[in-house]
Amino acid sequence: MSRSGTVDGVLVRRADDRMHTEIDWLDSRHSFSFGAHYDPDDTHFGLLLVSNDDRVRAGSGFETHPHRDTEIVTWVLAGSLVHQDSTGHSGVIHPGLAQRMSAGSGILHSEKNDAFRADPATPATDVHFVQMWVAPDTSGVTPGYEQLDITAELDEGGLVVVASGVPRHVDQRAISLRQKDAALHAARLLPAGTVRLPAAPYVHLFVARGTVEVEGAGRLADGDAARITASDGRRVTAGADGAEILVWEMHSALR
Repeated sequence: MSRSGTVDGVLVRRADDRMHTEIDWLDSRHSFSFGAHYDPDDTHFGLLLVSNDDRVRAGSGFETHPHRDTEIVTWVLAGSLVHQDSTGHSGVIHPGLAQRMSAGSGILHSEKNDAFRADPATPATDVHFVQMWVAPDTSGVTPGYEQLDITAELDEGGLVVVASGVPRHVDQRAISLRQKDAALHAARLLPAGTVRLPAAPYVHLFVARGTVEVEGAGRLADGDAARITASDGRRVTAGADGAEILVWEMHSALR
């Protein structure tokens, strides 16, 4: 596999070139600067501040901690994650469930891989999820939470609007986002399945599983990402085993 670099105007970031946090209960790969890992030239792309590819051991997780003025979207790939926050929301996030937490003026929350403690039918296995943060368009709003199961829509194989604040998505989105210039799409592509990326000033494509061929930029595999500026709707085609992709469409960038 080739290394990270720019191909036909697309900045490809390979999975193994991501910053890495590994402790006894957490294995986390960071697409941008995060925590103790800081690169002044790699702090965000467009409005996307964080894209962490996390694996958490059974019985472990993130203890209660604060957030403020951040839109946080969590996408589970395997296993389940228990969410609890200071606004009284709680629930179990599983594959196919879209979930967004708006930190707004301030919120406390925890994320644990311990659903098996309450439900003996839930296996005590690692949870694998991607957590993404975008900047809101308004600060200090009332914190909020939203979730919706979109498995049926994903099974159709096309790009699904998972979370969006873009006005034209108001009747398409699964859940809302407090950022009028950003939208998250997801697709579970069948072998050789094809979608077109949104046309936008900034598009971030993350390959959550499988392999894809990106028009003009080549092959991307698990954990690889493409940062596309002035996207004109490039075609993405899944490999022989299919793929799952997460796509951020962004119409402005942090200044």
